[in-house]
Amino acid sequence: MSLNEARNYQSTMPQRSRHAEQEQQQPKKLVKVKSTGITPGEKILGGIFGVAVSIALVFMISYNANIDSLNRDLQRLEREVSEQQMINENLNHQVMDYSNPERILKIAKENGLDIQNTQVKQASQIAE
Repeated sequence: MSLNEARNYQSTMPQRSRHAEQEQQQPKKLVKVKSTGITPGEKILGGIFGVAVSIALVFMISYNANIDSLNRDLQRLEREVSEQQMINENLNHQVMDYSNPERILKIAKENGLDIQNTQVKQASQIAE
């Protein structure tokens, strides 16, 4: 090191130490940052979002309730149709039983009618 550099170094050192001592002696001021939390714009956006979600949920629940009621109605109608089909089948069997030629002859004889050497044919065969 040269002599000039040594002098410069010594002269700057006390200044630094004095400056450091002054900083230590002065009390540090605490800076308080006020946090506002949620801004009014954020509150409005949050409210709008909450209302939108609530409306969407109401529509979804309403839609599901309508679907459930339609499904119940459909099942009830299907059950009624199957019951009516069973009734129709039973009535078809009764028609077949009532159109039996032997039954007709039996009822005719009970009521005093005589069939003399004729053949009894079903009405459906005649119509064909």
